[in-house]
Amino acid sequence: MDNTDNKYGALPLCVDLDGTLIATDTLLESTLAAIKLKTLILFLIPLWVLRGKLYFKNRIARIALPNPKTLPYRQDVLEFLISEKAAGRKLILATATVKEIAESVAGHLGIFDIVLATGDDCNLRDKQKMQALTELCGGKGFIYAGDSKADLDVWAGSAASVLVNPNSRIAKKARQLAPVYKEFNYKASFIKSFIKQIRVYQWIKNILVFLPIVLAHDFRNADLYLKLLTAFFSFSFVASFVYIINDLLDLEADRLHPRKKNRPLASGKMHIKEALVTAPALLLLSIAISIIYLPLDFLITLLVYFILTNAYSLYIKRLYLLDIMLLSGLYTIRIVAGAAAVSVFISPWLLALSIFIFFSLATMKRYTELKVMQEQNRTKTKGRGYYVDDLALLLGFGPSSGLIAVLIFILYVNSAEVIKLYDKPQMLLPIAGILMFWVLRLWFMAHRGKMTDDPIVYTAKDPVSYIVALIISILAIGASL
Repeated sequence: MDNTDNKYGALPLCVDLDGTLIATDTLLESTLAAIKLKTLILFLIPLWVLRGKLYFKNRIARIALPNPKTLPYRQDVLEFLISEKAAGRKLILATATVKEIAESVAGHLGIFDIVLATGDDCNLRDKQKMQALTELCGGKGFIYAGDSKADLDVWAGSAASVLVNPNSRIAKKARQLAPVYKEFNYKASFIKSFIKQIRVYQWIKNILVFLPIVLAHDFRNADLYLKLLTAFFSFSFVASFVYIINDLLDLEADRLHPRKKNRPLASGKMHIKEALVTAPALLLLSIAISIIYLPLDFLITLLVYFILTNAYSLYIKRLYLLDIMLLSGLYTIRIVAGAAAVSVFISPWLLALSIFIFFSLATMKRYTELKVMQEQNRTKTKGRGYYVDDLALLLGFGPSSGLIAVLIFILYVNSAEVIKLYDKPQMLLPIAGILMFWVLRLWFMAHRGKMTDDPIVYTAKDPVSYIVALIISILAIGASL
């Protein structure tokens, strides 16, 4: 397109940042990054907000700034800007975000001629942005690209508008204020993004709450199963809360990952504001159904799980080895919660076995992540305490932990406790060999690079694991008869 023949001549194209050029909010991203670096500022943020948005923006900017290289740019908008630049149109980045972020984005992209942004004494938003652009370009001497209600004042003072995915109400008003030069629309399903973000497929881990009653051989009380089903959903809602918090705090790291970069929050398909509303709603729902339908012991266990998972998200996941130990403990807590939900005794053998088997699987998860890093020629994980050189160590104590779990099972089969529950306990012994095969096979898959990030999810899709589970179930039932 030759701008000299365009009815708008060589008018500069002024572009908003948040929600327009990128599918995210840099202030919220900076705030999340700041909280991750200095968790205690959570108590200061309300005080900063009370002093005004400008003060809040500048305080957050002193602590953390988003990485311009990993932000979710709207590629079609970016290509449009590049084509306009190539045709001779001047590009101006005009944003309410702080100048440090705006300048870093402009420096990274290398297409903007001028940068206007929020400074120490002016929040460049609404009428303030319109006035700044009018002074720079003259009355109605610019085209403006925006997306939100805050851009209506700017469109009113522009020669033409570029609409980037505004809602129908804002789009209607914008068309009345200025002729549309270009429009971008994206069809995004909140429900689809929501389901993907809360990771419903990960809820399979919470089936562990049913394990205590199965091993206790109490199959006849339907009320217990109803309680366990409630416990399952309660844990699932808390787990989804944690997934959202994790993803909010790991935006930059996820965007550097070959698969995690497609998650709704990392990719910008789900807005951070939506996540900040969804997460507390899931947590409150989980606690509410626990208080109403389940014993106090379950609620206490759930709260312990909640505290530990948040400690993991905010700090412990950065500590090598301790993160794996906590992950294995979080799986075991699910079993404890199941026992608490129906008030059944939980065997120390079961707890010991679960700790070691899940330590092996948690190690496998980290091992897989390091394998991906090795393929990308990276040396250290982002936001984790591991190096690629740690692969040999993880390969050492990961399978070993799984084999210790097998040994614990063998000792359990030869214990006095088994005789009370099984008429033919000798039929349980082959399970040890099957369990050994299953654990070592998973490690073979991980070592060969065929394992996904989460071994539990891989197992849920693995036909061999289903065959293993079927054989173990047949042997366990046979031992009971």
